[in-house]
Amino acid sequence: MKNMESERHTDITASQPARRRLGIEWPTIGLMTACYGLWFISGYYLFPVLPVFALALMAIAVAFHSSLQHEVLHGHPTRNGTINEIMVSLPIGLVFPYRRYKHLHLKHHADERLTDPYDDPESYYRALGDWEKLPAPVRTLLNWNNSLVGRVVIGPALMVIGFVFSEIKLVSGGDNKARTAWLLHAAGLIPTLAIVWFVFGIPLWIYALTAVYWGLSIISIRSYCEHQWSERPDGRTVIVEKSPLALIFLNNNLHFVHHKKPTVPWYDLPQLYREQREEWQRMNGGYVFRNYFEILRAYAFRKKQDVVHPVLRREPAPARAFRPRRHGISLQGGSTVPIPAEPPTE
Repeated sequence: MKNMESERHTDITASQPARRRLGIEWPTIGLMTACYGLWFISGYYLFPVLPVFALALMAIAVAFHSSLQHEVLHGHPTRNGTINEIMVSLPIGLVFPYRRYKHLHLKHHADERLTDPYDDPESYYRALGDWEKLPAPVRTLLNWNNSLVGRVVIGPALMVIGFVFSEIKLVSGGDNKARTAWLLHAAGLIPTLAIVWFVFGIPLWIYALTAVYWGLSIISIRSYCEHQWSERPDGRTVIVEKSPLALIFLNNNLHFVHHKKPTVPWYDLPQLYREQREEWQRMNGGYVFRNYFEILRAYAFRKKQDVVHPVLRREPAPARAFRPRRHGISLQGGSTVPIPAEPPTE
């Protein structure tokens, strides 16, 4: 049934006129300018008179910048990857090196591996064996992290701690690409921190615990239920139809459409969805929410799913697992995710 649905969708989209990819995508350039402009105006002009409001706006800029980095790693807004990277090289979110984010996120786009605790770097699921080894307090935190309020409140802390410690192990283990990514990130941090401290006059610890943390919390709203387990890969990715946060997320609330069309620019996703709304929903098995308020009402203080994956990695299966050259990290932190040398043999 899955193959028939996928083929049907392919036939329909193939019959439509192809969207022309512009050499330079000016809407995205405009949003990059707006993002850095909002960040600078909030810090320089508003912080001295309205500090809390300014930090809140800077948090929006941090979340917005993360979405722009996501757009860039998928090949926008120009056809030159180096130019694209330079455009988002001022890391106002402080934590994640762009090249590490790109490396892990592109692995996440292997839809047949979505939600796998080992093979999907963005999975929030844990393997049963790993879960059983965790101390009780950590299990409690991870269970709370699977509610929306928990994800927003403690999710950024769990993510950052797990990510940083795992990256330290990776770099100290001799991973040259990871080391280069962090060196480039450090080069971007120097002017960023200098602007925050000397130009804006914001203590760095305040900036990190407010603008950066709140920005990660905003992104956590989007990522909370982006993926679930389904026997059908197409049923693993969500569609959130409308949201006032859609611009900040660059329409990634239509996440299933993005996964099926990962090179389509953000501003084309709504039209693609509208043109075949029923077909998109049929393809992903109805994993659809009208908006994020609907998700909040359902899962504010209740787990949407268990932390342990319901099907995968329930018992050791080395013959089916990736054979890694080294151990890597998860963007969600707190797990041992192998970075694959080559895909498994089915």
